[in-house]
Amino acid sequence: MARETVTARLEQKICISEVAQCYHFDFAIDSMEHFHFAPGQFVSAVAADQNGKQQTRAYSIASAPRANHFDLCVNRVENGFFSNHLADLTDLPPGATIQIHGPHGHFVLHEPITDSILIATGTGVAPMRGYAQWLFPEGGPDRSQGKDIWLVYGTRHETDIYYHEEFEALDAKHPNFHYLPTLSRSLDSWTGLRGYVQDHVSRIIQERAAKLGRKLPEAPVDPSIPPNELNFDIYAYICGLNFMVSSVRETLTNFGWHRKQIVFERYD
Repeated sequence: MARETVTARLEQKICISEVAQCYHFDFAIDSMEHFHFAPGQFVSAVAADQNGKQQTRAYSIASAPRANHFDLCVNRVENGFFSNHLADLTDLPPGATIQIHGPHGHFVLHEPITDSILIATGTGVAPMRGYAQWLFPEGGPDRSQGKDIWLVYGTRHETDIYYHEEFEALDAKHPNFHYLPTLSRSLDSWTGLRGYVQDHVSRIIQERAAKLGRKLPEAPVDPSIPPNELNFDIYAYICGLNFMVSSVRETLTNFGWHRKQIVFERYD
């Protein structure tokens, strides 16, 4: 059965990386006063290709809820129908529209909020931006409850760091938000972190354990506890390509983390 779609109108499109051909989109759904979704969820965009065949593509929402708006972060992919369809929207008359259905997905923050490590590569940062906006809203109440929130964001090159200034501003304003961009193929001029995200995730876990006086790996969770009653004081949220997600999950498992502490979404 086909899902019911709604019309989303493009309000703004910004190229946030000329080199990577990455675009930020701000859409509005005029038929709704409020578009309700949980940060981390995705929408599915629907359109007919040049052969008249209906194509559907899922995109993580790159914002927290705000009235009837939602944001997307999309890389142009060579020969990719939907990424090019979206990237070319401004070639159409003002107010270009797309059809979407959603929101969908369970890649959402566990509540109550705990210490959390947000781990992303590439456009996997989109749901992390939604988390950050919801936890630390501009002009609104801080929802982080004082918990430490780390954003470990890995890319190859400095030109591929999306929303860099936004995350730097959050880091400067909120002492419990820790922004850690890391490059795997950095130029000599790069003064920030280098290497892969799992390296820096390991350091966070080790430093936190030392601060709390804990030994690593942690003792295994009592198997008699029902899964729905498991409570942890820290979670990891991972979004990116499968290889990175698998590598980080293995890193966390080696530190004694339970699989229920590791929330992930892959987009390949």
